[in-house]
Amino acid sequence: MKLISILLAFFLLSSAQANEPFTAKYLQCEYMEDPIGIDTKQPRFTWRLEDSRKGAAQKSYQVFVSTDPSGNGNVWTSAKVNSSANLAVYAGKALQPFTKYYWKVQVYDQLGNKATVSATATFETGMMNMQNWQGAWISDGTDVKVKPAAQFRKEFEAKKKIRSARAYIAVAGLYELYINGERIGKQRLDPMYTRFDRRTLYVTHDVTAQLQAGENAIGVMLGNGWYNHQSTAVWFFDKAPWRGRPAFCLDLRITYEDGSIETISSKKDWKTALGPVIFNSIYTAEHYDARLELEGWNKTGFDDKKWKDVTLRSAPSKNIVAQVMRPIEQVEEIPAAKLNKINDTTYVFDLGRNIAGVSKIKVRGEAGTVLRLKHTELLKPDGTGDMSNIDMHYRPTDDKDPFQTDIYILSGKGEESFSARFNYKGFQYVEVTSSKPVSLTKESLVGYFMHSHVPVVGSIASSNPMINKLWTATNNAYLSNLFGYPTDCPQREKNGWTGDAHIASETGLYSFDGITVYEKWLADHRDEQQPNGVLPSIIPTGGWGYEWGNGPDWTSTIAIIPWNIYLFYGDTTLLGACYDNIKRYVDRIDTDYPSGLTTWGLGDWVPVKSKTPVELTSTAYYFADVTILYKAAKLLNKTADHQHYKALAEKIKTAFNAKYLNKQTAIYGEGVQTAMSVPLYWGLVPEELKARVAANLAKRVEADNFHLDVGLLGTKAILSALSDNGYANAAYKIASQETFPSWGWWIVNGATTLPENWRIESKNDNSRNHIMFGEIGAWLYKGLAGIKPDEQAPGFRNAILEPHFVEGLAQFEARHHQLVSSWKRDGNSIVYNVTVPANTTATVRFDKGKSITLNGAPVKDIVALAAGQHQFILK
Repeated sequence: MKLISILLAFFLLSSAQANEPFTAKYLQCEYMEDPIGIDTKQPRFTWRLEDSRKGAAQKSYQVFVSTDPSGNGNVWTSAKVNSSANLAVYAGKALQPFTKYYWKVQVYDQLGNKATVSATATFETGMMNMQNWQGAWISDGTDVKVKPAAQFRKEFEAKKKIRSARAYIAVAGLYELYINGERIGKQRLDPMYTRFDRRTLYVTHDVTAQLQAGENAIGVMLGNGWYNHQSTAVWFFDKAPWRGRPAFCLDLRITYEDGSIETISSKKDWKTALGPVIFNSIYTAEHYDARLELEGWNKTGFDDKKWKDVTLRSAPSKNIVAQVMRPIEQVEEIPAAKLNKINDTTYVFDLGRNIAGVSKIKVRGEAGTVLRLKHTELLKPDGTGDMSNIDMHYRPTDDKDPFQTDIYILSGKGEESFSARFNYKGFQYVEVTSSKPVSLTKESLVGYFMHSHVPVVGSIASSNPMINKLWTATNNAYLSNLFGYPTDCPQREKNGWTGDAHIASETGLYSFDGITVYEKWLADHRDEQQPNGVLPSIIPTGGWGYEWGNGPDWTSTIAIIPWNIYLFYGDTTLLGACYDNIKRYVDRIDTDYPSGLTTWGLGDWVPVKSKTPVELTSTAYYFADVTILYKAAKLLNKTADHQHYKALAEKIKTAFNAKYLNKQTAIYGEGVQTAMSVPLYWGLVPEELKARVAANLAKRVEADNFHLDVGLLGTKAILSALSDNGYANAAYKIASQETFPSWGWWIVNGATTLPENWRIESKNDNSRNHIMFGEIGAWLYKGLAGIKPDEQAPGFRNAILEPHFVEGLAQFEARHHQLVSSWKRDGNSIVYNVTVPANTTATVRFDKGKSITLNGAPVKDIVALAAGQHQFILK
């Protein structure tokens, strides 16, 4: 401790530095930049200290919230809070609906100097209360079997000069909104998928620029999404209890220059008609007949006399709340890398990489020509699309809804283009077949990589090209499976499999700012949990998954993800929101399995060869859940719960080791990789036996020739179990392995996302774009750069850095936000560079046995660092 104090003191700000400019930047409200339409009564404010001085830290802060840009704090001026936290929760007077608020933060450095006050950020409230809706829920009818998508329109006159306008739209299904013919927003597949009969989301749009003085027109097109699932598959979404014909409620709230308000709402006076989208399924594809397009249907002056009146209907749920999260967007346009012309009516486009999203085709041809765009991950020997690895769970009732195959019927009006509106797919290849010959070039088709547009916050770079490609493939798989909720794959299922998601959550959080998606998805968990505590294995669900696939090895999402959010963001909000749900879940297991051991679960899914008992892995996750619960209880000042669940955790640990640990040999179960690594990773190994168990795991890995012999649960554990316990070289040998079975085997065989099976030739479980084996992405940060959150100072207020300079790798660098951990070999020395951001400290822990200097001065193997750039030399 004396060394730590000396080093921290060494880096304290000097008075000579005190006049250098510093301020708070990157202001966010509810983890969004200047959000509009939020319902949160006590929104959270976050910021980042921008200060280039060594040792820069925030001593205190003060937040000001106002109703005007002056920032005078007339709504709320917080106390001057003595804290380094960059998170504040609103505690002022009740926020009013439909109101724009301005906020800023004043920070003070650790010497008490006042910073330049931050720039002013904004947030805008939405409905705040369901009673504030004026519109009615409208649809075009009640028949769920009607296939064409409905279009709706309404004209109105704006008689005064417009200051601002907001469109609030709640939808059961999916929508596209148009004002005067212009599609509003870049978002796709809105609103996000929820348990529609328990929670319905609305979205807010700023439409000031699209409105005009005088006559205006509103157009809405509705898609089925998961609300009216017309395709049939093994999960029975077509039988969901909420199923209905898509409907919406809209309030267009106009504020005029004179301060008056006018609201144009969805009511009985709207008109509706079926449009050119003749079929749409979020699961399979979209069919479009361009001959049915009605020019100007969403503009003023359109003749809608033949359109019918809308139907009024009840709201889909009693809980209509704001969607405040990163939207799904077409993030990247990908040109075709290759075109193979099979004949005059068959072309196969190759994007060169696997993606989730849609294709867009430009084509000329005769009216009535039918194009079928078949999206696949594989090709048959004859070069045409191969669907066999992704369509096995589809149960079509006829041939009118081909899997992942868009159908486009040409209008014959010159060059025309088509891209699905209410669907996405997983694919690399697009086979285009036409009923009549058409002429296509490589430029005729592009792909759009779609996903929740979460900001990038991390990166890695190494001297091993395969590792770099593997990291990219992992991120591509993660993003391909982020569509407002984490999915398993973007083609065969699109299901929110819980096990896949918690395994990959750290991978996502190291590289992306994903909190808004996870907070939304954990609300889905709370919607889906039964009163007895049971959760389904896929979330959201239409009812499938409560009796198969769930259990603590999968549905530990309810505890693990809120805990990871706490570690990465230092925010207890999600943990607090889920606390009772975690408790109910744990109590359910405790009731059903009073011995402390549970057999409830799927086990080590898709293993290479060895099978580990389900009881071993499920009990480990049960222990992890209870451990999180008693830690959360302490954080949330629930003392009795803390003591009760800490005792339960000890009971589970004792029962687990009594059953599976041979104390004489220090071997768990049969001694295979999963059985040995899972207890190490989740903290079940007695402290006095940890070194021996780790040594036995390393011997097992060596006996397996440094190849994987694990399934999903073992994948999560094995690399960290080794690198955290003195065997980082063995972990890296596994991670960098390029022969079967390994991650590298996929990469050298051309994978651009992560497959579902170690055997890429497997006939089953062989999607080419799964995230379930994606823990490797997190381990590159943890195991090589050593970047870890500190449970005692979460949100990276203090970072733990435990780098491993593994054999066979010359250089490695990882960044998480502004934190950088970078090392390279220089002859017989290792040069290790660390950048600690302002308002962050770091604790560096090195493996023992090397001579270490920091900026030329000798140090020991544990070093405390303040903000700034630091260089270590290890010999």
